[in-house]
Amino acid sequence: MLKPLTKLNPRIIHLLLYLVIAILSILLIKVVIIDPKNIIEREKYYKRESRLRMENIRQAQVLFQKKYSRFTDNLDSLIKFIKTDRYVTDLMKKTDSLSGKSLSPFKKLSNGIFSPDSLFRTPKSFQRYILLVDTTETGDTIKNQSGKTVRVIQKKIIGSKYYLNDPDGYGSVGSLSDDALKNVVSWE
Repeated sequence: MLKPLTKLNPRIIHLLLYLVIAILSILLIKVVIIDPKNIIEREKYYKRESRLRMENIRQAQVLFQKKYSRFTDNLDSLIKFIKTDRYVTDLMKKTDSLSGKSLSPFKKLSNGIFSPDSLFRTPKSFQRYILLVDTTETGDTIKNQSGKTVRVIQKKIIGSKYYLNDPDGYGSVGSLSDDALKNVVSWE
């Protein structure tokens, strides 16, 4: 039969209390020191990785614009362009003849390699990056000498600026409204 707690040997009670204190101390250290440190390290990784991916998307947009004279708002076609365009694949393979370093415009990700398929989604929430391009419409009215409208010429320009946003909030690239922010990253 179990003895009531008051009749237990004081040494056993002290040992039980020391054990409880030790367990609570370990739990406190884990909750206060270890877990926040892991969370902070993970956030730093997500931020660094996401920004590397956005910089690679920016480089892909620059190469896309050089070839097609416009930016694209379609990540699928942009990544297909990186994978299949001969100029881009040749550029990725080039190395500096003196230093032997790669001349690829794309930065290696945290795992040490560049993978075009990684550019679809953010590393934290795996949501797709938000990629938008501008559409500008300009109109010109041609009038004859008497002031009557002869014809109206409208021109639609798509893709002269782009905006790339991380849905996890780690930054953005470009602007749809400001030419000065074309290809500019928000974290520099």
